[in-house]
Amino acid sequence: MQKAILLVVLGIGAQWVAWRLKMPAIVLLSLAGIVAGPIFGWLDPAEDLGSFANVLIKLAVAVILFEGGLNLRISELKQAGTGVRRLVLIGLPLSWILGTAASYYIVGLSFPVSSILGAILVVTGPTVIMPLIRQTKLAPRVSSLMKWEGILNDPFGALLAVVVFEYFIASGSWSPSVEVAVSIAGALLVATALGAGGGFLLKYAFQNNHVPEFLKVPLILCMIILIYGAANQVQEEAGLLAVTIFGFLVGNIGLGIIHELRRFKEYITIFLVSTVFIILTSSLKPGHLAGLDWRSFAFLSAVLFVVRPLSVWLATIGGNLEWKERLLLGWIAPRGVVAASVAGLFAPKLIEGGFPDASYLVPLVFSVIFVTVVLHGLSLNIVAKWLGLAAKTQEGFVIVGASPWTTEFADMLKNNNIPVVLVDNSWHRLREARLRNIPTFDGEILSEASEESLDLTEMGYLFAATDNDAYNALVCNSYGSDEFGRENVFQLSMHIRGRENSDSVKSANRGRIAFAEGLRYEHLLERYFQGWRFYEMTIEDDFDLETFMNEYEGNVEPLFLITKGKKVIVDRASKPVKPETGDQLFSFVSSDFSIKKSIQEEAKEPS
Repeated sequence: MQKAILLVVLGIGAQWVAWRLKMPAIVLLSLAGIVAGPIFGWLDPAEDLGSFANVLIKLAVAVILFEGGLNLRISELKQAGTGVRRLVLIGLPLSWILGTAASYYIVGLSFPVSSILGAILVVTGPTVIMPLIRQTKLAPRVSSLMKWEGILNDPFGALLAVVVFEYFIASGSWSPSVEVAVSIAGALLVATALGAGGGFLLKYAFQNNHVPEFLKVPLILCMIILIYGAANQVQEEAGLLAVTIFGFLVGNIGLGIIHELRRFKEYITIFLVSTVFIILTSSLKPGHLAGLDWRSFAFLSAVLFVVRPLSVWLATIGGNLEWKERLLLGWIAPRGVVAASVAGLFAPKLIEGGFPDASYLVPLVFSVIFVTVVLHGLSLNIVAKWLGLAAKTQEGFVIVGASPWTTEFADMLKNNNIPVVLVDNSWHRLREARLRNIPTFDGEILSEASEESLDLTEMGYLFAATDNDAYNALVCNSYGSDEFGRENVFQLSMHIRGRENSDSVKSANRGRIAFAEGLRYEHLLERYFQGWRFYEMTIEDDFDLETFMNEYEGNVEPLFLITKGKKVIVDRASKPVKPETGDQLFSFVSSDFSIKKSIQEEAKEPS
């Protein structure tokens, strides 16, 4: 029990530290597992958890792949479809062939073990790719390519390893070529039937109210496990493909519960990835790494700098991808949970089948996992920014609701080189913004069209500023948990009567209240028409905000500041901004403020 608690605490603790240090969580999870396992011996999953460890890993992988399939959207194929097909249909076989050759000629493994090792290493799983994509604001197309390839490669790579294993190990009355063909066909047929059938059955049950609301998410979890187990009964590891297909269908057939499900599944996946990675890395034994020599390191170099880049480059010839995109895809290919679990499954069976060199399988796979997780996890953001495929800044604003005040606000942001997009479902209300060349999005921000078309690469904040408090809260709730984080979504002050109501609203799902208490939509618009405008000032050494506010009381409302490090901080009643020397303070000021400020500046000038 104590070891299980330690496992969970280490996993979630590593996630929190990674968030604080702005590092890829997978890197710290791997390090935490190695420290807890091989170095200090605090954890030994085989002894502490027994057979439950393998069961947990398999079920966790099934849920993770379902969540990955859930995030695959058909609309993304419009811009990434050709690249995805080439990476999976051409790149995967090329990666297998090149990986097999590298392990055979460099490490000196037997051809059967080399073939299985090559098959295992084609995976670029979502357990690693998805957290990295979340932490790096990649361009939409390259993000889609990485996501689709990683999610599809996991089940197909695992199935390839199973087929290669059966080719060399399983015996039967048929010739090996016929047996392999039947295995592939059977796995694909079973996985597709169970995954697609489960998706459409779920849609029928939900649309016809055969399942109450409180049972919908538990039922989906039950179906994931059922589909995974049923497919594996027919063909080992076919369950991985089945749950991926199931997740893809559930995410694209228009279920009303989809947003709630995505959020819940993301929380579950983070928990599972955290614990599973600790289990896998803490399971390593010093003896696993003792047999690695210079040939093993040469093999790692070949996987990193030859196998992956060459397979991607050859697969994407004529695929309408820019050289920068091909270069990034050729470098980023971290391996994850599926590669480790498949290696652990086949290594002992191969040794029993008469291939003693299969003892190198686990240490080589774990070495590739650890090296790729660390190198690719730490370098993705740097390399993507260097290639111009990721946002250099994530301080942009999505402003929801076009009005004269928000149009002026957006124009001020644009003129100060802060990325901004003004969103409204009225073409007419966006007219002034278009005339000022302010980036706009004409449509409903809560619709699927906005999810497909709205580029949030450089955006770090959302500001809901319509005249409807409930709608503002809904928008903040929708985007706060996924795209921006709850701390980076803001809305205008709400119409509240009484302290009791105020407290209840604060505990509800909505954005943070921006600016001073009571500075509502009507007040801002009224002051705008009275001549109030935006004012920017750079903070000097002798500036005191409290003195400044007292001196211009009633004529100035601080909005936000940009620090010397180019970080945006929004003013809030509960946490006012605290400008320091060199920061830029942006305020909403009256015409009286401008007059008074001018008089004071003239008085300071020498006569």
